[in-house]
Amino acid sequence: MSPPDREPSQRPHLLSKRSGIAAPGGGSNRLKKRHLGAIAGIVAVLGAAAFVYYRWRTSGFLWQEFLSSIQNVDWHWMSAALFFVLVSYLGRAMRWEIMLRPLTSSTSIWRVLVATCIGFAAVVLFGRAGEPVRPFLIAKKEGVSFSSQVAAWVVERMLDLLMVLVIFGIALTQVGNSAIQHGPRVQALLKAAGYAGGASGVVCLALLIALRQFRGRVRARLMEALAFLPGPLHLRIEKFLAAFEEGMASTRNSSFTWLLISYSALEWFVIAASFYSTFRAFPATNNLSLTDAVITLGFIALGSIVQIPGVGGGLQLAAIVVLTEFYGVSLGAATSIALTLWVINFVIIIPVGFALAFHEGIKWRSLKHLSESTSGYSL
Repeated sequence: MSPPDREPSQRPHLLSKRSGIAAPGGGSNRLKKRHLGAIAGIVAVLGAAAFVYYRWRTSGFLWQEFLSSIQNVDWHWMSAALFFVLVSYLGRAMRWEIMLRPLTSSTSIWRVLVATCIGFAAVVLFGRAGEPVRPFLIAKKEGVSFSSQVAAWVVERMLDLLMVLVIFGIALTQVGNSAIQHGPRVQALLKAAGYAGGASGVVCLALLIALRQFRGRVRARLMEALAFLPGPLHLRIEKFLAAFEEGMASTRNSSFTWLLISYSALEWFVIAASFYSTFRAFPATNNLSLTDAVITLGFIALGSIVQIPGVGGGLQLAAIVVLTEFYGVSLGAATSIALTLWVINFVIIIPVGFALAFHEGIKWRSLKHLSESTSGYSL
């Protein structure tokens, strides 16, 4: 399977045939969004640079310490961390396959896994603009609508957020058993994080429950409220919502719902195991427990919301802050660990994605055009 090699101007037409709704926003809107994304990326980079510079001046960054931390890595634990990360991608594909079952009887774990690896590679390379690649490829491979896979993406994100909040909340209750260096500032930060996590969990759970009810009458009422729109636009939106409702079908089946929750729990357990293995691989953190790894994972998962194409950003910054402020790890060692976490959890999928894309005959230039043409969906 290979996406049609079309020019960017033709890509929205392709999506309109698949999803039942034309790609929203003209060229000027996409240009404005790209400018806003570039500004946000620059601000994030400047913030990270300011923090590193501040820590450099106050605690002293030692390149020798940075290099020594990398040279003394325990490669047995590092190999285990890499193994768990690769298993997590398989877990994501298996979870997505469950969401496909109500839509088609010929799902394939391999096809979904290929699209998953290529999609995550696109996110690393293109930033958040690469998010539509995975649902688009899955829709093409499985013969379902793009809009239904946007719905599956929404469900996946909500499940991930719920798991992060649950894991984070449990970890915060175990702070007394962790190696965190206690102090008024740390206690205040953890308390604030607990409240924020609880509030976010309630909102996320409410949205998930609301989406379970998104069918028939709810959609009809929504379309009645949009009756003021021009006829053609109203019809396209109705088709899009119908496909979106179709993609939510798995959440209305109790057995599928429990499977999704179970797979999500296992997925994040595997990710936590990867973090723990990474900590054990470095001398500066090999004394940290699984609880410490989970606490760090919670903060990093929230920080990784900020993504800069090809650079990342949020994950590295969050990891450095947590390791230096909570666990007293030196800036040099914390930086090496943060970079390793980023490489293992994100960058490592790029060669895998490139190899699979080459095998599938997919051009990365086409994926870039796809990211641009679907940016109006703001996934």
